[in-house]
Amino acid sequence: MTSEATPAPRPLKRRRSILVFFRDVLVIILIAALVSFVVKTFIVRSFYIPSGSMERTLLVNDRILVDELTPRWAGYDRGDVVVFQDPGGWLPPQPQSPARPALVEAVDWVLTFVGISTSDAQDHLVKRVIGMPGDHVVCCNALGQITINGAPIDELSYLNLPKGDTAASNSDFDVTVPEGSIWVMGDNRDRSQDSRAHQDLPSGGFVPLENVVGRAFLTTWPFDRLGLIDTHDDVYRAVPEPE
Repeated sequence: MTSEATPAPRPLKRRRSILVFFRDVLVIILIAALVSFVVKTFIVRSFYIPSGSMERTLLVNDRILVDELTPRWAGYDRGDVVVFQDPGGWLPPQPQSPARPALVEAVDWVLTFVGISTSDAQDHLVKRVIGMPGDHVVCCNALGQITINGAPIDELSYLNLPKGDTAASNSDFDVTVPEGSIWVMGDNRDRSQDSRAHQDLPSGGFVPLENVVGRAFLTTWPFDRLGLIDTHDDVYRAVPEPE
């Protein structure tokens, strides 16, 4: 006489199914986190705007996406809006933040790691590229315009200036951008602590290209401001290359 196999108890099968389900969920979460980290590190990254130095182009608390990939082979151009790490001495010392619960710190670290949180945006700056390596940048000519390699540029289409003011800068400068660096300025010229304000630092006010995170290309929030960030190529089209 043959005996039939005794079926496994249903509770055991159910327990194994639950374990398999949670295992699959964990694998999916880990893969998603890895993909997000790769995207943040090498492709695109999110930042928020903490100040009004780029108004009207970017407003306080705007969320933007920064292209990290394309500039790796295409480089940057005059007019690009870029996000960069403080070259040293540009940002004031940050006040000590109140201690947060360990769980909150851990969650924020994870969200920053995968590129969802933008808590590290306060350590970065956003400005417009005016001078590329080798450029001779001077302000201002008789019309209040900046000249690059002798060619004047008309920036009134994007500058945020006081009513009746047409000068591109309230301070004069005459610089030649060294190799491996850029000269940057905010669109809200009278309220931007940009390259002009840091010429007395060891960097001379220039931003090393190695400090540049990438090119800002899209405003994502608030939703009514969703759109591409204009680089105003036409403003710089007539600028000759440096000798």
